Amino acid sequence: MSGPERAPEADLSCDVAVIGAGTAGIAAERAARKAGATTLLIDPKFRGTLCANTGCMPSKLLIAAARSAHDVRRAPVFGVHPDSVQIDGVAVMQRVRDERDRFVSFTRETFDDLPAGTSVTGRARFLSSTLLALDDGRRVKARAVVIATGATPMIPPPFRNLGPRVLTHETVFELEDLPSSLAVIGGGPIGLELAQAMGRLGVPVTLFDTERILAKARCELVHDALQAAVERDVTLRLGCETEAGPAPDGIRLRWQGDEAGEAVFSHVLVATGRPPNLDGLDLEAAGLALDDHGTPLFHKQTMQCGDQPVFMAGDADADVPLLHEASTEGAIAGANAASFPQVTPHHRSAAFTLTFTDPPLASVGRAAGEGSISGHSDYSDQGRARVDARAEGVMTIYADPQGRLIGGDLCCPGAEHMAHLLAFAVQSGTTAPQLLEMPFYHPTLEEGMKAALRQICGQASQPEPQSRDSGTPPGA
Repeated sequence: MSGPERAPEADLSCDVAVIGAGTAGIAAERAARKAGATTLLIDPKFRGTLCANTGCMPSKLLIAAARSAHDVRRAPVFGVHPDSVQIDGVAVMQRVRDERDRFVSFTRETFDDLPAGTSVTGRARFLSSTLLALDDGRRVKARAVVIATGATPMIPPPFRNLGPRVLTHETVFELEDLPSSLAVIGGGPIGLELAQAMGRLGVPVTLFDTERILAKARCELVHDALQAAVERDVTLRLGCETEAGPAPDGIRLRWQGDEAGEAVFSHVLVATGRPPNLDGLDLEAAGLALDDHGTPLFHKQTMQCGDQPVFMAGDADADVPLLHEASTEGAIAGANAASFPQVTPHHRSAAFTLTFTDPPLASVGRAAGEGSISGHSDYSDQGRARVDARAEGVMTIYADPQGRLIGGDLCCPGAEHMAHLLAFAVQSGTTAPQLLEMPFYHPTLEEGMKAALRQICGQASQPEPQSRDSGTPPGA
């Protein structure tokens, strides 16, 4: 009688195998190797990070072009009267791609710096928690595995069979010219950023969303400021359902909501979410517990999936799809995979999101909750904002009853910078009185924060400190 069947020997072996070579995967491989582990980084294309290819950088290049056009149009408020704005859509899109490709080349150079044999081209799936099969027939044996496969744009069924006029953030930057008209489906950060940018570049844009709250804004005052700003450049149709079908020169949309209507658009940009790219991984073979959406359950401080030698990082875990979080998660996952079975919880930074509309939308830390207090700063008459002809928006800051800052929501000029200051304060446990003791130069946008902080001091158990200066001038 023959003995038990032996598992086939692996073609490749390592301490830590990382599936996916985006921001999270690169960080995970680096952290594991720094910890002394032998590593393999597995990816089907090694095309570089999402940020460089189709996310952060190309979208900001388009936004930069839009901002330039917007600045020319509003120059007369300063008594400056330029010639009429002429937008060369072909040149706009060509610069977006040229600079994008430059950023992509930098990320690809990181693969050239890896030790020989570390990069493995192929698609992986689990045979067990520590054994992977590649699509070329090879097998990879590892002591631990990191899943960092990223996410993929979701195209709802009504739009799936309408051809290349349906765009996502992965295809929109390949347009040779600006669209003649654009419908945007989804009022999240991606939809808002690209909708406003296209509108400022002269494209008639209508944004549709089934919800009435844009970008999941937490504060009503901040949301109202965001909506007012976006509506100047984009037609908003919120709280409505859409149907789509082909038209001779584009795509016909019909909508039902507060108002019903239909129109033909040359292109439709679908920005309805990016679910984790987990298809084909055979997660069940790894013995992982999954949530209702099929995403592995994991511990946020260790990135470990249950008690298995498997870790998650980046957009694949459907938690916080942001580059800085992906980098952090990759580093935690890689270090813990290298030390498995010893796993160490790591501190996570304060929650922090930015949407690069104009003015920007920012969210930091926790929102108002039971027992919390808050303060508001109105930028509609703030001194530096008026100087720059950008006087609009609002900031709301939240604190605990003792005045310790716990979060904030902003939609005002300079929000992307002031939100960093607020995130640093929240993470360090700073109180409103302590932040007021810091220097605020005049005239700056940061100076506008003082109104919200003073309101918190008036409600908190800790008194406001005596100012070292003569106070903020009126309108500042």
